[in-house]
Amino acid sequence: METITSLQNPRVKGVVRLGSRRERDREQRTVVEGVRETSLALARGVIPVEAFVCRDYLAEKGAQALLSQLQQLATAKRTKLFDVSPAVYDKMAYRSGSEGVLLVIPFLTRSLDDLGLGARPFLAIVDGVEKPGNLGAILRTADAAGLDALVLTDEEGGGTDIHNPNAIRASLGAFFTVPVVTTTRRQALSWLRSRDIAIVATTPEAETLYTRVDYAGPVAIVMGSEAQGLDQQWLQTADYQVRLPMAGMVDSLNLSVATALLLYEVVRQRDNGDNAGGQTG
Repeated sequence: METITSLQNPRVKGVVRLGSRRERDREQRTVVEGVRETSLALARGVIPVEAFVCRDYLAEKGAQALLSQLQQLATAKRTKLFDVSPAVYDKMAYRSGSEGVLLVIPFLTRSLDDLGLGARPFLAIVDGVEKPGNLGAILRTADAAGLDALVLTDEEGGGTDIHNPNAIRASLGAFFTVPVVTTTRRQALSWLRSRDIAIVATTPEAETLYTRVDYAGPVAIVMGSEAQGLDQQWLQTADYQVRLPMAGMVDSLNLSVATALLLYEVVRQRDNGDNAGGQTG
């Protein structure tokens, strides 16, 4: 494997440039770092364009197995593998101490029609999410709750930066375990309707508590951004509007926390066979 020690190396500069969304979108590539995250990427069949390893930082359990996988890909000429100095790795990495493994991967893009759904689809729709940390945390919950997919919507269908390295990092690799689709509100609504998936929209103005809807059937939980709330397009077409109880003076929860509460209510009802409120979901 080739060794890189110069901070001026063109490949190093190329990775650094991917810190810009404009550059990521232009190249259709992003950066993944950390043993857990890169291991999950490879386990899901992602083939990196480039892989950078700093042996001085490779202390994480499982790192040697990961290195062996990367060496096999390099030998098969499916990826380019580089051994880099600590200074070079620190220059490229988005966070310090990220275990000495960094990949450049192509964008993972899916459409709604690419999703393989079972008899009882369980989806989360997040409209207008902006913060990478929230998105990453929602992906972790989606993975834990067993969602079929996470769908991100906005007016244009391209506003959410799902390939932001900070979102991938915050997801702890769940970006690779949960199918994610970015689309427009109109397309998502049409797709849900064509598949008879009930739409449950969350809003503080709803009369119905989130625990009083039956989530046993095909369902999509729709959450809005903290700043703007849920778009009227969702509220006007939802089968149900629900709210979380708020006893304090603050009028909203963190988006990832609110999403977790809703998703785990679905899990609770389905695990218990519980028709909470007698309403049909």
